[in-house]
Amino acid sequence: MPRMIFVNLPVADLARSDAFYQAIGATKNPQFSDQTASCMVLSDTIHVMLLTHAKFRTFTPRPIADARAATEVLLALSADTRAEVDGMVAKAAAAGGRADPGPQQDHGFMYGRSFEDPDGHIWEVFWMDLAAAKAAMAGQS
Repeated sequence: MPRMIFVNLPVADLARSDAFYQAIGATKNPQFSDQTASCMVLSDTIHVMLLTHAKFRTFTPRPIADARAATEVLLALSADTRAEVDGMVAKAAAAGGRADPGPQQDHGFMYGRSFEDPDGHIWEVFWMDLAAAKAAMAGQS
């Protein structure tokens, strides 16, 4: 079985977050979803657990960070093309997120943009030409 990741995110409005993540291409796994949590599947190995604040608090004694005031994590997703990067950011903005809370990056061999979900969690989406990246890094040595 391949290694999987389950990213747990506290959300203020579970229904709104469900709709947002489905709008950017995630599918909801009802087997791991209820009134307090939604399992959003981004790929066979990447799942985002959207948890109400009350549910999230059952996993940690630490306070929940306000993602708009402090950075608790930066999440990055790869894309197959530059167009896919732009498309995901456009979907996020159309679904109520904020496009490009940070600067866009274009290094020729790597292209990246970001979006913020309705709760302020930042997702970076990037495309990379691995062969060109290796060549560029070899030239820096």
